[in-house]
Amino acid sequence: MPLPDSWLFSALNSGLGNLAAYLAAHVLLCLLPAFFIAGAMAALIPKESVTRFLGRNSPKRVSYPAAAAAGSLLAVCSCTIVPLFAGIHRKGAGLGPAITFLFFAPAANILALVYTGGVIGPELAVARLLLSLVFGIGIGLIMALLFRADDAAHDLATDNAFTGRDTPRMERSTLAFLLGWIALLLAGTLKLDFLTGTFAHFDVALGEAANWQASLDRLVPYDAAKGEEGVSVQGAMLILLLGTIAVCAWQGFENIQNGVSGWTHSTLALIAATLLLAALSIQTSGDGLRIGITGKFVAVGCLLVALGILAQRRLSTDQIRDWIWESWRFVKQIFPLLIIGVFIVGVARNLIRPEWVQSLAGSNSLTGNLTGVAFGVFMYFPTLVEVPIARMFLDLGMHRGPLLAYLMSDPELSLQSILIISAIIGRRKTWTYVALVALFSATAGLTYGAWTDGTPPLVLGLLLAGFIGTLAALLTLAQHLATTPPRKGA
Repeated sequence: MPLPDSWLFSALNSGLGNLAAYLAAHVLLCLLPAFFIAGAMAALIPKESVTRFLGRNSPKRVSYPAAAAAGSLLAVCSCTIVPLFAGIHRKGAGLGPAITFLFFAPAANILALVYTGGVIGPELAVARLLLSLVFGIGIGLIMALLFRADDAAHDLATDNAFTGRDTPRMERSTLAFLLGWIALLLAGTLKLDFLTGTFAHFDVALGEAANWQASLDRLVPYDAAKGEEGVSVQGAMLILLLGTIAVCAWQGFENIQNGVSGWTHSTLALIAATLLLAALSIQTSGDGLRIGITGKFVAVGCLLVALGILAQRRLSTDQIRDWIWESWRFVKQIFPLLIIGVFIVGVARNLIRPEWVQSLAGSNSLTGNLTGVAFGVFMYFPTLVEVPIARMFLDLGMHRGPLLAYLMSDPELSLQSILIISAIIGRRKTWTYVALVALFSATAGLTYGAWTDGTPPLVLGLLLAGFIGTLAALLTLAQHLATTPPRKGA
């Protein structure tokens, strides 16, 4: 029987290992472009450009489908989507459309749907798309209704930081700059053959490379079945570079309002070099490292050059300053909470066994679907990793209903994303959102599971309509009670 101190050491080691793997594999090409996109949204885009389509006063038939459509193009997980959510919300998007964007992007983006269909089956992919769309819009509408007073106050408070530009139109240079960063995010995250494939390679003699990798494997184990990603030699180099970037950014970005300095230029150059390193394929060989030139490396390099030229020639010094400051503000607000959350998830992963979930979720019961939701929260996996994990659960005997509940909740909810969202919109709204995602994910699982068990579609439609009708009636009653003034003498 293991001693308590060895159990504690194992849990802490799992948390640190999960954090190291996340920093090595997901921060640079996923989160870093997301922070810069969010900063560009907050600093460079006029409020009217956002509120025209996503504002709280925009027609619902426009704002909610637009939010879902925007999310469908981004193959990102819940942590990466949060800075983008913060950017559009800060810029004036209504709470409802912003929540729909936050929900739909990680749950049902195009890449996740294609991958789900290929690994598990097209019928589950279709169910994931339709139920994510309906419930994502539903959650957004409910949040907008419940917090309409806060949403109105937020709408009045949003403005353009620093510059106070009055033009309602987005400048072409700003649009090109924003699209360039979005393209860089997609180039770094999409798992397409022409991006991930290696077109050329060369070897670097480094006798200790194999020993370094063996040491990293012992410190941070790799096990795809458990979602453990490990840390490669390349990953360790990226972690060291991230630490260097943090030190330089504190000098170059923290005081950016006083002007662009040499520290600022050094930090941006170091970020660009690190992004290029992250885009390479670096593998340990018998006597060194084999470095592969990937399509991702070419795409990231070309986009970085284009963004540098665009920023130098088309953006003013004030615009660059505003963009850097807003991006840095998002980093300071979100990144510490992300680190804490990823560490806690690693500890939880050491304690929770997949077999427990399989034993509890072998049937399409309420308990089984809620177990799928809870597992999605506490055993968070990076984007697209949830699909092979779901395949494993299916092979172990998990019912397809709870499986869908897991697939809808895992990309949406994690301890780190809950912490970050709470810092952006407040604890009351965040926990309401968490409860709605859990409720609708479990309902989606129950609905799909009942269909796979042979329940007639007409019966399912009536039951689902009854559920939605009851929920709408309760919300209407709550709205009526909230707007009815108390009687005198009461």
